[in-house]
Amino acid sequence: MRVPAFDSSIPDVLIAGGGNAALCAAIVAARAGAQVLLVERAPKSYRGGNTRHTRNMRVAHDAANEILTGPYPVAEFWDDLLRVTKGRTNEELAQLTLEQSSELWDFLWAQGVRYQPSLGGTLSLGRTNAFFLGGGRTMLNALYHTAEDLGVAIRYDTTLVDLAIHDGHFEHAVLEHDGQRETVPAQSFIAASGGFEANLEWLIEAWGPAARNFIIRGTPYNRGEVLRLLLDAGVAQVADAKQGHAVAIDGRAPKFDGGIVTRLDCVPFGIVLNNHAERFYDEGEDFWPKRYAIWGRLVADQPDQVGHVIIDEKSIRLFMPSVFDPVTADTIEELATQIGLDPEAVRASIDAFNTACQPGHFDHTTHDDCATEGLTPPKSHWARPIDTPPFYAYTLRPGITFTYLGVQVDRQARMQMANGQPADNLYAAGEIMAGNVLGEGYLAGIGMTIGSVFGRLAGASAAEHRSQR
Repeated sequence: MRVPAFDSSIPDVLIAGGGNAALCAAIVAARAGAQVLLVERAPKSYRGGNTRHTRNMRVAHDAANEILTGPYPVAEFWDDLLRVTKGRTNEELAQLTLEQSSELWDFLWAQGVRYQPSLGGTLSLGRTNAFFLGGGRTMLNALYHTAEDLGVAIRYDTTLVDLAIHDGHFEHAVLEHDGQRETVPAQSFIAASGGFEANLEWLIEAWGPAARNFIIRGTPYNRGEVLRLLLDAGVAQVADAKQGHAVAIDGRAPKFDGGIVTRLDCVPFGIVLNNHAERFYDEGEDFWPKRYAIWGRLVADQPDQVGHVIIDEKSIRLFMPSVFDPVTADTIEELATQIGLDPEAVRASIDAFNTACQPGHFDHTTHDDCATEGLTPPKSHWARPIDTPPFYAYTLRPGITFTYLGVQVDRQARMQMANGQPADNLYAAGEIMAGNVLGEGYLAGIGMTIGSVFGRLAGASAAEHRSQR
């Protein structure tokens, strides 16, 4: 039995994906008068991709309000982005993203999204990021309600299995539901279907055997099939398959969909050892929101893709705890044994670190003067001797949030073809094009920013394409 055709007619806009970017596109296109069909691979209870696990969005703004604690001008946002990406960004599209981010607070509010004061601790995002009241799932529900009220048709448990694209022109998609396939034409197509992070075979292709030890902290439904179809159809590729948003998470997290609660924020307050009980990076290089996203890659480069963060009693209440309790012991040697490391080697690393710590005034809210001297790698800030029992340890694994390999777009969210020509009626938003802005590195909350900005652009462009035909 075939799935019934969409309203027995051709939709103006077909959107693949069900997260924030897809919904922003659907809402904008529908408000412009377009008939929109949105297909979500996940079942309704798991709709929304990685947006389900988000808490906040980074937005530029000129003044504090009832939630945001101070101004965050575009110029500062730009400096932060350049620092974490090391300049690997499309400057035109990045500036566009940051400038338009200032409109997102009001735009999302108008769609029913509400905000709450930020969380404290190592996040330190009260000035820069708007936190969603109830988190990402509540934010998603508000967007879905608005989209449905506007007449957007939504299909769950529906996989896009093929695309007909000729010379940059989208003709139709083949959808599959309950084992039945249907051909759906549309006047334009928006890809907002995420990266390929849940496709372990593709990760192994990019990273090699080490990827078998990665944990996918986000949705299991982002397997990259739509991305592969687009690249095979001649859409220009952007970014590197090995680049992505990867954080250090609790090694006990499930293989898929553990979400944000598995992230560990204790790294700045201790030291991180690999399986040889050796430090390998500066744990106090910068504030955690600007550095937490490099630690997944750092751990991925270590033997067995494992790290172990060790802290003491002085620091246990300074960060948001993992959903799992830490390993605890009264001595360093006992702690080392429990986490499977050589006790003598761990003791030597701890002693070397403690000896190198210089006197200073500890303040986790500033770049304080607690640093090491004569130690490689150094610890630049928040360096205090690990000497107060009980001692605590968490084992780290690389947690992949989303990948940056994607499709190249322009200022209208229009896909660009590998031959240098713009596509006719193909648009993209969200993770599938985030590599245009994020060549490497990450800033807390910017994934949602990119998705919202380019979702709005894609929806407006697709609706305009309809009106021109």
